Amino acid sequence: MLADQLGRPLRDLRISVTDRCNLRCTYCMPASVFGPDYAFLPRAELLSFEEIERLARAFVDLGVRKLRVTGGEPTLRRDLPELIGRLSGIAGVKDVAMTTNGLLLPRLAADLKAAGLNRVTVSIDSLDPEVFGRMNGLGTHPQKVLDGIEAALTAGLGVKINTVVQRGVNDAGLRGLWLALRDLAPVRFIEFMDVGNHNGWNMDSVVPSREVLARLAGEDTHFSPVNPEYRGEVAARHTDGQGHEVGLISSVTAPFCGDCSRARLSAVGTLYTCLFAGSGTDLRGPLRGEGGAVPLTDAALRELVAGIWAARRDRYSEERGEATAASGGRTAKVEMSHIGG
Repeated sequence: MLADQLGRPLRDLRISVTDRCNLRCTYCMPASVFGPDYAFLPRAELLSFEEIERLARAFVDLGVRKLRVTGGEPTLRRDLPELIGRLSGIAGVKDVAMTTNGLLLPRLAADLKAAGLNRVTVSIDSLDPEVFGRMNGLGTHPQKVLDGIEAALTAGLGVKINTVVQRGVNDAGLRGLWLALRDLAPVRFIEFMDVGNHNGWNMDSVVPSREVLARLAGEDTHFSPVNPEYRGEVAARHTDGQGHEVGLISSVTAPFCGDCSRARLSAVGTLYTCLFAGSGTDLRGPLRGEGGAVPLTDAALRELVAGIWAARRDRYSEERGEATAASGGRTAKVEMSHIGG
């Protein structure tokens, strides 16, 4: 079994298919940076569906069993169901998922399901139109996301809901959001993280997951922890004993680096071994034979990826520490819009 320097296996591959998005969420792609004049990647630089499939097969041969399509906003990639069909047809893949803001799911959910997509994770940070509009940067109404969630459920997709929590921004409405959505799908609350370089992260804006759970409980709800379903499960899950589940993703206050089995592939084919990485390894160049080089064979491609994973030692969240927190996390990192969450 392929393992990194800390004994962690390679099990999950997150594949970004575009750096573009139809929202400008302040914790990911703030409009002040990603404005009308921002230069997004040219189409020719993006991996083709054939290239993505070939790379995914190499990762699956090395032990990956779960593929997640991300962005930017993945539903902006033209003919996305075709890619989903390619990925779901790879022998050995047990799960194909997608992270999305949900806005285009009313149009795409049925086709994505038919192509082999198993489930979606949909992001919605508030049900208050004013709060959500500020957080998504474009004034988009939360009902548009709720319509996407409904479309996914109608199509038969599994659904989870993600909510990024920021103190003084949307934390006052957490219990109301959970009560409104808990019968639709499990809701996962994510600590505000220092991903990328432009989201203004600081520790004062982080609401620890233990505080989030206390707020959700109120006076009439009691939560009990649920055992993880597998090693490396990101969310610490809790149940209210009445069939409702809540997940807590605590990368800041309770890091889970020790069980991280996820690799990330950017839309231009750069492999990153950590969400907080500052650099990665180009796979597109060797794949295409750019610069006059001979394109790699499948065997050579697997060997390259295996060597990268075998050398991996990343554990940023465990090393973040007080010094990093005091500096506001201002170390150069790849943007979340390039590798997804």
